[in-house]
Amino acid sequence: MGISGKLRLQTRIFAGVSALLLVAGCSEQHEEEPAPVRPVLYVKAEPQVQRTYGFVGTVQPRYSANLAFRTLGRIVSRDVDVGDLVKQGETLAMIDPSALDLGVQAARADLASAEAQFANASAAEERQSTLLRQGNISESIYDAARQALDAASAGVEKAQAALSQAEDQRNYAQLRSDFNGVVSSVNAQVGQVVGAGQTVLTVARSDTREAVVDIPDSMIGDISIGMPFDVILQSAPSIRARGRIREIAPQSDAATRTRRVRITLNEPQAAFRLGATITATRRVATQPSVLLPISALLEEGGKTMVWVVDPATQTVRTQDVSIVARNGYSFTAGNIADGTYVVTAGVHSLEAGQKVKLPQEGTER
Repeated sequence: MGISGKLRLQTRIFAGVSALLLVAGCSEQHEEEPAPVRPVLYVKAEPQVQRTYGFVGTVQPRYSANLAFRTLGRIVSRDVDVGDLVKQGETLAMIDPSALDLGVQAARADLASAEAQFANASAAEERQSTLLRQGNISESIYDAARQALDAASAGVEKAQAALSQAEDQRNYAQLRSDFNGVVSSVNAQVGQVVGAGQTVLTVARSDTREAVVDIPDSMIGDISIGMPFDVILQSAPSIRARGRIREIAPQSDAATRTRRVRITLNEPQAAFRLGATITATRRVATQPSVLLPISALLEEGGKTMVWVVDPATQTVRTQDVSIVARNGYSFTAGNIADGTYVVTAGVHSLEAGQKVKLPQEGTER
């Protein structure tokens, strides 16, 4: 075989091998497995048509009084402590009455002396009056006797007033409650010397109770006097009471930016004891919105979107949503229909029209 024949043979062999390789390559492409269907986590949208706001606070009395002695003294007894129930007029504490008793005795002695002087002056005036009628004395002498009688009468009145004041001072040795209530604080102990006006006890009226809460400034605009609230006892959530706002603080706290709000409770149960922790709640109607985890939010090109799944075709698509509220863990979105399947993870790795697989019902979360 010549050189030209060999070349033709090699060319044919090369062409045959190339054809076989091409056929094999095409066969491999046709035999590639389809892309796997990706499972996704999702939530089924359930729009809420109202929102519930809750504020933690405590039960406090509407009326309370700081009780103090009206005179200086050393406390010798205190018959009540914090939490004790007291009645109107009940003696709660007492200071040493020794000095006050001496004052009463002195006032009584002064009154007895004044009465004796008055009796003497009255007898003298009667004698001078008789002598004047008989013409035995001058008018000026009788006038002097009459003046002495008037002075003695004024002395008796002065002594009586002094005795009344001393007896009042003696009564001030006992500290009494002005109304039925409960002792909310104690500020002095037995043996302590207290001054006039120094607080010894605080008594709160237990008949009118209020829920006191602090509400952020950002929410105070929707709240007004007389607005109803549901008040729940935290230690027993089944115990509830209704109330209405009585007072809203005119200024917010400089540190917390909250305002103190007082809610008068309407016939609360006995379980609403003073100092108990409560939650004041209020339901507000809102536009339908859905609470979603922050991982479901897709933000691109200045738009806020979520991926939704078509359960019929098992494909995903984006849907624009409006953000009602958000924090570091979740957000509230509008424009989502009831029953929509919203993807909650891997939102940055999905494509429009991509096939997905939904987990079994009950495992979407």
